[in-house]
Amino acid sequence: MAKRLTREQKKEQAVIDIINKMFEIAGHQVTYDDIKDRKDDWFQQWTMTVEQNEEWKEWGKKYLMKLLRIPAYRAKMEMQWASLSWGLKFSNMEDYLKKENK
Repeated sequence: MAKRLTREQKKEQAVIDIINKMFEIAGHQVTYDDIKDRKDDWFQQWTMTVEQNEEWKEWGKKYLMKLLRIPAYRAKMEMQWASLSWGLKFSNMEDYLKKENK
């Protein structure tokens, strides 16, 4: 029988899974293992669209709710922090803002 993960281990695994999913949704062949020891601005070297970011945050919200058994508002907040901390640079921000302002 597999040993249960502690809450701290679940949080550590969540970071890995969230970053891997971000790269997957953005269409990059990069994983957490590729960037984990880097101290530079690795998150500026790849891009994703605003829509991909929204898809990633929605996936992460559901994932965190299930894994950590936290309410939706808290999972959403955690994903906003993840996007701010590790999120990739947007490739279409100008187009997105123009569309939003119409």
